[in-house]
Amino acid sequence: MAENKKLLRIEDLVLYFNSRQGPVQAVDGVDFDLDYNRAVVVLGESGCGKSSLAKAILRLLPRNAGTYSGHIYLDGRDIMPLNEEEFRQNIRWASISMVPQAAMNALNPVIRVGDQVAEPAIIHLNVDKTEAIGLVKKMFRHVGVPEDFISRYPFELSGGMRQRVAIAMALVTSPILIILDEPTSALDVLTQANIFNVLKRLKKELGISFILITHDIATSSELADDVAVMYAGQIVEVNDAYHFFAKPLHPYSQKLMASVPRLHADMEPDFITGQPPSLINLPKGCRFAARCPSRFEKCVEDPPVVKIEDRKVKCWLYS
Repeated sequence: MAENKKLLRIEDLVLYFNSRQGPVQAVDGVDFDLDYNRAVVVLGESGCGKSSLAKAILRLLPRNAGTYSGHIYLDGRDIMPLNEEEFRQNIRWASISMVPQAAMNALNPVIRVGDQVAEPAIIHLNVDKTEAIGLVKKMFRHVGVPEDFISRYPFELSGGMRQRVAIAMALVTSPILIILDEPTSALDVLTQANIFNVLKRLKKELGISFILITHDIATSSELADDVAVMYAGQIVEVNDAYHFFAKPLHPYSQKLMASVPRLHADMEPDFITGQPPSLINLPKGCRFAARCPSRFEKCVEDPPVVKIEDRKVKCWLYS
């Protein structure tokens, strides 16, 4: 492994969607990287572009996708120049897989779960069904699903078990990176904790890296090694988990952390005034300025990305 080589490095990634009102700037010049055997959590409010970032990395572009540009380096290789067939065969689900939002509903209700989990292995690993089912059994053991569930249909499984099956499907091709888009949003608190325990164990045992997309700060801290905070299509802070959860840098990050209820504190949870800006009509300068308690005259200009040791923050307060 080359020194300083990252598993994933994203540079100036842009994904706009076409609409009648104008381009929706869902991902606008995103930069961040991910080391081997690490988990980065992408935090932000609903509508800030988190799921669009996942789609941009995996090139899962809807019909109304407009501008799509930038660089995505996977294990040192720029995968953006690959044509669609090369990307489908060698990257999507082979090297990078995904557990989508509402993953419980992503399973086909009329196909047995074993056949659904085996399908990516048959397609991408070029194995026969018998060998693929063997891989399914192995992945089921990793995620804590009984082997006899292979012959069951999704409606016969609980919500937590369906979620584990979706994770097994993402694992079956032995990818080096898994993107988790709100993987526990529809589950109760106890099941959420169990799923995160599974993910932590997989990270330790298999050496897999994760991108966890969520707005749930409390549960994300269970898995995070690093945190990237997204606001209005941009990454406004990149920080290691230790420093972020103790003392976030960006005013938006500070407000997010202040909104989390705490068991052993007298302070009541804070809130962020106002609404996030429209991704069609974005303000000039700092996109958080209208809601920021620390704004000053310089905020009418677009803030630079300031590097503080290994941390980055897009804010004039640090320039």
